[in-house]
Amino acid sequence: MTATAVSAAATSQTPPDPDPNHMPAGVYKLDKAHASIIARVLHQGFAWYTFRFDNFDVAYAFDPKSPEASRVQVTVDPRSMNTGNAKADKSFPVDFLKADFFPKVTFVSTAIKYAGNGKGTVTGDLTLAGVTRPQILDVTFLGSGKDMFGVLRTGFSAKTVITRSAFDSTAYIPLVGDAVELMIDVEFIKKPDQS
Repeated sequence: MTATAVSAAATSQTPPDPDPNHMPAGVYKLDKAHASIIARVLHQGFAWYTFRFDNFDVAYAFDPKSPEASRVQVTVDPRSMNTGNAKADKSFPVDFLKADFFPKVTFVSTAIKYAGNGKGTVTGDLTLAGVTRPQILDVTFLGSGKDMFGVLRTGFSAKTVITRSAFDSTAYIPLVGDAVELMIDVEFIKKPDQS
């Protein structure tokens, strides 16, 4: 497709629908090129230390007739921690997440509540460093609709604060903060309906 055609498609695209009740039912696959999990923790009280995880997946199925029965499952490879420092990327997953013993971090939803205006919460079981505890995500629905190529997409943004000592991750506390702010931005593509 030429640049002119892309530009024309972009200008003719309908803005995403912000009402989750209008999102088509089905199974949605994560578009990993347009998704991120970013975290930050306070370093010695002076500054926020920011990092991301490069390898993760999210499974999501939705039924507008029963949105609160939808299920979300997240899997993160802790060894994919990316701090921008090769030495830290090798040691931190082991020091903080016990990745040598627990190669996966998972979140499985147990309850979804929609508060209106595109806002809601997803409660689920977070398993981190071998410990499973309930965790609540504050979620913003950004909209659903067809992109400039006619592909049906939907997007969400979520935030939460993890108390890492609750998951037996106590390395370097209090020099490295106990509270970890987590920001999740995900874009999904609807899978074709199976006949």
